[in-house]
Amino acid sequence: MPSTREILEKLISGELSIEDAHDALKAASISELDGIAVLDTNRDERSGVPEVVLAESKDADGIVSIARRMVERKGYSIITRLDGSKVDVLKEELPDFKLYVEGAGNHLTAVVHEDGWEYPAARGKVGVLTAGTSDIPYAKEAEVVIRAMGVTPISFYDVGIAGIHRLVEPLQRMVEEKVAAIVVMAGMEGALPTVIASLVDAPVIGVPIPTGYGHGGAGETALAAMLQSCAPGLAVVNIGNGVGAGAMAALIAKRCNPTK
Repeated sequence: MPSTREILEKLISGELSIEDAHDALKAASISELDGIAVLDTNRDERSGVPEVVLAESKDADGIVSIARRMVERKGYSIITRLDGSKVDVLKEELPDFKLYVEGAGNHLTAVVHEDGWEYPAARGKVGVLTAGTSDIPYAKEAEVVIRAMGVTPISFYDVGIAGIHRLVEPLQRMVEEKVAAIVVMAGMEGALPTVIASLVDAPVIGVPIPTGYGHGGAGETALAAMLQSCAPGLAVVNIGNGVGAGAMAALIAKRCNPTK
C-alpha cells in the first residue's frame, strides 16, 4: 500500500490523475476489517503517532486479524497489553511474520512485522526512567512507541527515591545524550517525576503506575502526587499510560530535531 507521500509524488509527476490520487488517498487512510475494526493505517503520517492496538479487551482471533491487516498495509503492527496466551496465538497464526515481544506477565507489548522491516532512522533521543522493577512493562510499552516514531530511548530502571543515590548515573547520561524529554514512571507515592523535574532542564512526563498497597495503591496516590507537584516542567498522563507518554516524548524530540 503506497504512502500519502508516494501518492502525491505520483500525482505531481503525472502518473496519477486527480481522481485516481483522491481514490488512492482514501484507500490508504482507512481499512475496514470484517466489522470488528476500522484501522487508521496512515495515522503516523497525519499525526506523527502510529496506530497502536490495545489487546486487553479483544479476543485472540480479532487481534490476529488486525495485526495481519496492519502488517499488510504498513509493514508492522504494535500491540499492547497482551498476555502470554494471546502471544502464543499470534505466533501460531502468523508464522510468516516476525514477532518481537517485551514486558512481563499479562502486560506484554509486541511488534509484529514483515521480514526486513526496521524501525525508522532515529531523530533525537528521549529518556525513560522507572522507579521500580514493577514499572518496567509500562516502560517497554513507551519504548516501542518511541522507536516506532524514529526516536532513540535512553532507559534506566529501578532508580526510585528509596535509593536516591541510584539517580546519579542516569541523570549524567541524560545530560550527556542531550535528551529532548524524559518519561518517568512511578507507583507507590509517585515522587520520582517531581525529583527529576527539579534537577533537569528537559520536559518531564510523569506516568503514575498502578502499584502499591491498600488505599490509593492502584495508582491513585501516584497520580494525585504528580498532579500536585511543585516542580515546574512536569506534565502527567493518566495511570499506566505508557503509550501516551512515549508518544508525547517522541513528538517533542522530533520537533527538536526536524528533518532537513
